[in-house]
Amino acid sequence: MSIEPLLVLELAILGLGTGFLAGLLGIGGGMLMVPFITFILGARGVSPDLAVKMAIATSMATIIFTSVSSVRAHHKRGAVRWDVVKRLAPGIVLGAAVASLGVFAVLKGSWLALFFALFVSFSATQMLIDKKPKASRTLPGTAGQLGAGGAIGFLSGLVGAGGGFVSVPFMTWCNVPIHNAVATSAALGFPIALANALGYIVSGQNVANLPAGSLGYIYLPALLVIACASVLMAPLGVKAAHALPVKALKRVFASVLYLLAAYMLYKGLMA
Repeated sequence: MSIEPLLVLELAILGLGTGFLAGLLGIGGGMLMVPFITFILGARGVSPDLAVKMAIATSMATIIFTSVSSVRAHHKRGAVRWDVVKRLAPGIVLGAAVASLGVFAVLKGSWLALFFALFVSFSATQMLIDKKPKASRTLPGTAGQLGAGGAIGFLSGLVGAGGGFVSVPFMTWCNVPIHNAVATSAALGFPIALANALGYIVSGQNVANLPAGSLGYIYLPALLVIACASVLMAPLGVKAAHALPVKALKRVFASVLYLLAAYMLYKGLMA
């Protein structure tokens, strides 16, 4: 696959959009990246089954860089709950390892696409409902947060997202203020992305028909361009998150997610 200027432009625009959303909503951008990278790779001759897997893996790898940029901006505002990060991170690494080293390699790309569509739809619905938790509810103890981290890491590994689609609703359900939940989710994106990316590299060794420039399931040209663009935009997303009505923005974003879920559902059924 040649690296033509149009491909670089497409990836750069995608990186700018996902970087902004990473800072704004505490998501790694995977829910936006995966459908578009799937389309970009598929349009350039990569088989549908492999394109889905590579999109998920590449999306996750970019979150390593996006999360660092985003969390630095949130940390300066004192919004990150580092105590929560420390309790969730060990479970996240374990769950990510199980997903990326084992389940991901076994499942067909069509099944992963369908699973992605279902969870993106779930995330969009949660954003629209915006159900308020009971005032008495708090975060569980260390064991409970370890288990929650395992679930977040595992689900993220299957769909190539930074975990914000699970961790933000989980924290707000436990009465963590929304801005703290978004900031903490951004911090959690780093261990999620690093653990999963390493798993995708290992499990993607010796896979047939990978395009030139691939490292395991990760497509390095896309990783480079998207990471550079997203790192530039993430701080602007953080600034907007602390200044704009997030509730209204979530509704718009949820509508976009439904469209992307429909596309991945189509890809899964057609693969």
